[in-house]
Amino acid sequence: MATVHQWTGQETRALRLALRLSVRAFAEHLGVAVATVSKWENKRAETAPRPDTQAILDTALERADAPAHVRFATLLSEMAGPVQSAVRRGADASPRAWEYESWAEDLDRVVIALSQQNFTFADSLLSRWLVRFDARELDEKGLYLFARSTALLGDLKRDQGSVLGPLSAQHSYAGARAVFTQLDIPRRVAQLDLSLAVVAEMSGKLEIAARQYETLAADDRLSRRDRARARLWVGTALSKNGRHDYATRVMQAATRDFEDLTEPEDWSVAHQKLALARRGAGDLTQALHFIEIARGSGTTDSPMQRVRLDTAYGHILLSDTATRDDGLLVLDQASRTAAQYGLVHQLRSIEGIKAMSESRTGPRRR
Repeated sequence: MATVHQWTGQETRALRLALRLSVRAFAEHLGVAVATVSKWENKRAETAPRPDTQAILDTALERADAPAHVRFATLLSEMAGPVQSAVRRGADASPRAWEYESWAEDLDRVVIALSQQNFTFADSLLSRWLVRFDARELDEKGLYLFARSTALLGDLKRDQGSVLGPLSAQHSYAGARAVFTQLDIPRRVAQLDLSLAVVAEMSGKLEIAARQYETLAADDRLSRRDRARARLWVGTALSKNGRHDYATRVMQAATRDFEDLTEPEDWSVAHQKLALARRGAGDLTQALHFIEIARGSGTTDSPMQRVRLDTAYGHILLSDTATRDDGLLVLDQASRTAAQYGLVHQLRSIEGIKAMSESRTGPRRR
């Protein structure tokens, strides 16, 4: 839910537009004079409602429905350009105390939105802050929030399948890494190194990614969980490069770490990766065994994870002529979910699996 710590005419206009009300209707909705709303709209960020009216606006925003909240956050991000921000803050380029708090809260909401693949809402929240401040003029606290925002933008771009280029996950991760290096926060720098290795793997640079993962799997800057993830991803890169048996051994070591750490979601993902490694090795019995563990133990609240599980399961079923049609049905479902949530990288992967299957066995029977 969107929150505002200090209402100005800027935020009141965004709320009116988000509620899709005229100036007169908005004034009646709040119980204030039409002239008051007109003054807010004319002066925008240069005026602020009285304290009692601030509370009325808080209530109006709280009672708005979810679509209105999304529109409100989007409108704020569009209004908060650098020039407007400079006018609002005057000579002081640093965020105010309430802005720090609001920014941090928005980043927590971005994490939740990304877990649900609500990319539009996550992007609107991030844009709201990344366009508002010039990183060169921020203090350390502001820089930290700016770097976190940039890293989360990288996660968003990665999940959308935008891996390389000037507006990509790689670009955002590199920018966030530079700021965390400037702030001398080694753990965050190492986490960005891990994210950049994922980008290398997604862009097909499997040997480079595997070497980066191997280095990070023993990097003390990372938590034990992140080191276990790096070890798992070593196996993923090796498996994609055809080294399935070695990949299986590496993944099993990571799986034991996740079990010791009591990380059920990572443990489930590890079994999904193991299933694909065994499929690649031609061991479909073990592949089905591991994918059933993954499907039975992982949560499927995240559309991304549902797509990944269904894609892995369909890929395995597709590898046996006796279950090929079932595999295609599962992949069709995964494709529909991926398209619904804008998971471009997963869609490409599914189409690639189908194309490879057709090249080996012929077109699908209708």
